Amino acid sequence: MNKTVFYLSQLFLLLLVSAAAQSQSGISGEFKVDYVPFSKYVRPMDSTRTNAESNFKRAQIVFEVPISLETDKYNNPRLWSVFVNGSYARMENRNYNIQDLPTEFQTGFPTELLNTQVGIKHLRSISPSWSLLILASVGVYTDMVEINKDDVLIQGGVLFIKQFNPNLALGIGPVLTNSFGVPMVLPGIYFNWESRGALHFKVAFPEGVEFGYKMSDNLDLKLVGELSGMTAETKIGNKSSLLGYQQIIAGLRPQLKFGEHWTLEPTAGTTLLRSFSTTNRKIKDIFKEKDIADPRFTTTFYGAVALKWKF
Repeated sequence: MNKTVFYLSQLFLLLLVSAAAQSQSGISGEFKVDYVPFSKYVRPMDSTRTNAESNFKRAQIVFEVPISLETDKYNNPRLWSVFVNGSYARMENRNYNIQDLPTEFQTGFPTELLNTQVGIKHLRSISPSWSLLILASVGVYTDMVEINKDDVLIQGGVLFIKQFNPNLALGIGPVLTNSFGVPMVLPGIYFNWESRGALHFKVAFPEGVEFGYKMSDNLDLKLVGELSGMTAETKIGNKSSLLGYQQIIAGLRPQLKFGEHWTLEPTAGTTLLRSFSTTNRKIKDIFKEKDIADPRFTTTFYGAVALKWKF
């Protein structure tokens, strides 16, 4: 499997599973905005930094609403819930020369991306230390040029999760998607390892890592490394393709709690990686390696503010 397809498969898993393995006893959600200022485009043919530049601005919202919650014989939750995710991004691109762009981007980089998803989740224990997570969703993933049936993608997954102790869990199972034109099964991995106490850490795959120090009941100061991205169906040479935008950031994130229900998380840091990728929606292209690297951008500032709630 080439690295672009692997990334896109993990991105869909991230969109589907992110925070999904955690049981919710009430309505929860998050509203987040993040911003990356203009940074220089690095030409993939020869890794030359050009005068062309692009920025990135995004707004995201996530809701999860339990529709059934019981305690099973293992004293663990048995949960059915509905979740809704939405992300909208705008990008400005300036000073580009067509000859500096890869063939698949001859019309330029996208200026808008929209990802929406609605789905259902079921979490239940199957033994004292094993649980079963079932997810299914349908969503629209588009570059806003034209919205049609090709932009509708369906994902589903079944993960078997082993809870080794209260701080360590590993899950694996099949994830079904039509992202590559026909329904196919990809491997899905969920990993969560965290410590508790004043000085703590968390490693979650594929979301990222964090190290923190709890300064008080209402203030937790964290250093974070985080993967995020968006994807869209697009047309390249009149053929349906998948476009992926991916970024890895590192930064300082204070977590401020307001009462029992509200949390504010501003982030200031830098982009470690910011790039675009494309792949044809054909099974035969899954194992093809690209001749040149994906187009990317230089490191620059990253800022975000997230408001979370749980009732």
